[in-house]
Amino acid sequence: MDGEGESESLTVRTLAPGDAARLVRIDQRLTGRNRSAWYEGKLKRALAESDVRISLGAELDGFLVGAVLGSLHYGEYGQPEPIAILDTILVDPDCAGRGVGRALLENLTRNLRAFGIDRLRTEVAWDEHELNRFLGRAGFVPAPRLVLELRLEEEGAVRASVPDARHTAEAVPRAKLGKEPGREAARGEEAR
Repeated sequence: MDGEGESESLTVRTLAPGDAARLVRIDQRLTGRNRSAWYEGKLKRALAESDVRISLGAELDGFLVGAVLGSLHYGEYGQPEPIAILDTILVDPDCAGRGVGRALLENLTRNLRAFGIDRLRTEVAWDEHELNRFLGRAGFVPAPRLVLELRLEEEGAVRASVPDARHTAEAVPRAKLGKEPGREAARGEEAR
């Protein structure tokens, strides 16, 4: 994804609708899956339905070899500040180590700063070690947020695990008010 030598023929540009097929081929080489419907929809949203286009493609000798796709959000998850979301970074495996990923991120961050955006966020699977190293070298650090996920089971299915009593709705108000059982006695002893 990232390398020391950068080709003089590397060009970073805005993605175009005709890029979808090439993005699908790059992704298929990386993942082994054909996600053409996903990429066509993602590219359509990034180009036609977005007020600000931030998604970029990289060409070597006029051939698309990488891309970053993302979006701008204003007020996500109770945060009033605008934030950019990077949800896809692709580099053709044949172009790994040629500076394509680095050039894409540098152009993206320069563009975002020009829009007054001061944060770029992405999510990465914990076991995507190469991607994690690349993003770390680019300056990404863990966000002060915890991503939570709820697996939706079939209706009527019994949950395999019972939630910890500290995380139930009944426990939260008591803990916030300092009325969790046993806390008053402990506080009284500390005051003595």
